[in-house]
Amino acid sequence: MRILSIIHGTNARAGVFGEEALAEGHELDEKSFALGDPPDDAERYDGVLVFGGSMNVHELDGHPWIPDEARYVERALERGVPVFGVCLGSQLLGAVAGAEVSRAPRPEIGWFDVQTTSDAPFDPLLRDLPERFTAYQWHSYQCELPVGATALAENPVCLQAYRLGDAPAWGTQFHAEVTREICESWIAKYDTDPDAVAQGFDPEVERTRVADEIGRWNELGRRLMRGFLSVAAERAGAEPAARASA
Repeated sequence: MRILSIIHGTNARAGVFGEEALAEGHELDEKSFALGDPPDDAERYDGVLVFGGSMNVHELDGHPWIPDEARYVERALERGVPVFGVCLGSQLLGAVAGAEVSRAPRPEIGWFDVQTTSDAPFDPLLRDLPERFTAYQWHSYQCELPVGATALAENPVCLQAYRLGDAPAWGTQFHAEVTREICESWIAKYDTDPDAVAQGFDPEVERTRVADEIGRWNELGRRLMRGFLSVAAERAGAEPAARASA
């Protein structure tokens, strides 16, 4: 299958999601509206991944490409192409579906507890996740649940995961795709995020926490991606690819 990875910066790539797609023998095509390299038409892909970024969906003055990306996601949904949005990608997906995106009651930067809902065990992506887990986050904005969507995970701050009605489309606020290298690149530039500075972000403490947690967290990310690839394969009429030998 051909999987599209839409990124918004060179330090926010597909991570373990991309590794899992490649391990199963699929093609991973990285493109970016933000970096002036838009993708082919949505129907040429079997699945679309939309990742995070330092911008927010309402910041059109500084990021004039956002409406183009939103229209692209909308076309993917219209054509039944499976979509998985992460953080900014989840907020963009929700906005396309008519949900409100707004500043969260408080930022979540680092590791925060998340709980799945009673619908998660029946979802093809989240059904293999534990009922409670600690998730890596880096966001100051949130997305409300779109009308007709199903909430799949949450915490006291905001909605953490959802599925759009009967569409093969999911959003997660947490960053299940991040590798240790991605986390460390964000930590190294924490002082460019005013909310991280305001909350007293300690880079050394966070580096230690990442080293301790990342193995477990990456396995959860791979589970999510395997579920997404299975949905994409089913809709493409293809057998799931055999996993490449280590």
